[in-house]
Formats: sequence, structure tokens, C-alpha cells
Amino acid sequence: MACIADGYHSVYWTCRARRSDDGGREKGCSTMHLVTGATGNVGSEVVKALASAGEGVRALVRRPDAVTLPEGVEAVGGDLDRPQSLKDALTGVRAVFLLPGYKDMPGLLDEIRSAGVKKVVLLSGASAGSSDLDNAVTRYMAASEAAVRESGLAWTFLRPSAFMSNALRWLPQIQAGDEVRVPFPTVRTASLDPFDLGAVAARALIGDDHEGEILQPTGPEALLPAEQVAVLARAIGRELRAVELTNEQARTEMTAAMPVEYLDAFFSFYVKGTLDESIVRPTVLEVTGRKPRTFAEWAGAHADDFR
Repeated sequence: MACIADGYHSVYWTCRARRSDDGGREKGCSTMHLVTGATGNVGSEVVKALASAGEGVRALVRRPDAVTLPEGVEAVGGDLDRPQSLKDALTGVRAVFLLPGYKDMPGLLDEIRSAGVKKVVLLSGASAGSSDLDNAVTRYMAASEAAVRESGLAWTFLRPSAFMSNALRWLPQIQAGDEVRVPFPTVRTASLDPFDLGAVAARALIGDDHEGEILQPTGPEALLPAEQVAVLARAIGRELRAVELTNEQARTEMTAAMPVEYLDAFFSFYVKGTLDESIVRPTVLEVTGRKPRTFAEWAGAHADDFR
């Protein structure tokens, strides 16, 4: 399944990265980065992290005239399913934050390498290391990683746990009433704030410390869906009740939202137990120097979205 790419690009390219004798970046020297998916939950956080660090940012969006970006960041159009359309976006870029699953990943990476890009930080998935290529999600994640490995570019793979922002899928139910229907009610996930993933991605793009590494950032605690609902209820001052769905009910409701091969993939992950996202890892702290945000912090920051 090809990911939808929304990205963006910066007005100026200050300079290519130059290195001082001690291996650090020369003072006052900014590097240009291309961020794909930059209007999405993760990409937008990568954009903000890079811009806050004073880095040059270039991005790809469907409608450059219809996005609002941080100061110093400019939008440019392009289509990641048509690699030849990216020549302008890639000019002067040293590193690319890339989403997985485009229809011609090898061709896309050829275009990226030919433009002089040195490194790709790929957003992958926690199941990408599995050998179960019958699973549709695992298959396209693993294929994307393989294409990057074979591209000749330096790389870092990000295999995060589930995102806290997935709770936004409950928004229509919360707007309609106080019941939240949750599939896979017994499955704990150490969900990750996209803010923290963006910070990890930015560090991987800016420096060379994590080249050739697979980073697995997670949140700081493993919660059940009902526990997330309870935290969200406190954040918005509502009496919400989690309604736990049976697997049969969940399959019926989810069938309307996704192709059957992806539905089967999620049931393999969470019913058969082929994916364990309950593991809490220290990756965010190790890479960024600070602890990851809790679900309560995410819910507080996004409470207005649910009101």
C-alpha cells in the first residue's frame, strides 16, 4: 500500500554540511533536508524539529499554496510515485526523510541518489524485521527497507510502536456521545507521541551517529485501549466509556475502513500475537536526551481536538 506523501521545502539552502577538524558541523552552516509526508502526524513533527534546530528544510506537498509551515520553510509540489518529478525538490538536499510503500521504491531511490543525496531516514514499522511476508503490512515495510539497503545510500530505519495520534480515530464517536468502541481490547501498546518520533528522526537526519542503525522508539508506558480512553476522558473533562469489541465485531467494523489484506494483517498482529508493541524501549531518551511524552501529556496537548 503506497503511503500518501505530503511534504514541503525550504526557501533557501544555506550551505552543504561542512565538517570541522573535530568532526562537528562548522558553526553557522545549515544543511538542507527533504521531508516527505510533512503535513502528516509524523512528518509535520520532523519539519518542526528540523526548523527549530536551524536546519534547512525542503518539503513535498500536493498543494504548495494550501499549507502553512514554520517560518523559513517553503512548500514545493512533487509526486513520489513519479520520481522524475522530484528533480527541483531534491536539488541541494543532503538527507531525506522518507515514508515507505511507494510503487517504485528502487526507482525513487535511484532518483534520490542521482540528485546527490547522501542519506535516507526511512519511516518503517515494528513488524519489518519479521519473516512473515504473507502479512501485507510487513511485506511492504520489508520491501521498502530492502530497497533502501540496496540503494547505496547511507540509511537509518525507524521502526516505532503505534502512535498516540491513532486515538484521533475516536473523534467521531466522542463527538457523537460518550461511548468509544475499541477493537483488540486486551492488547497493550507502548504508544509513541509523533512529537518524539519527529525528534528522533531529526537527530538521525542531522548527524551521522545513527547511520546503519535500526531505531525502535516507543512511548514510556504500555496501556490498554480502555486505559487510553480513561486518560483522554480526564484530559477533556468528559465521562467516556470504552466499549470492548469482540474480534467478530471488530472485523465487521474495520472491513469498511481498509482492504481485506490489511485487515488480515492487523488481526495477525493483535489477535494471533505476531507483533508485540507493549515493549517499552529507551530509544527516545538515548537519541534525544529526554524522556518520551506520556499519553496523558499527548492527550492534554490535543484536548481541544476532541472538544
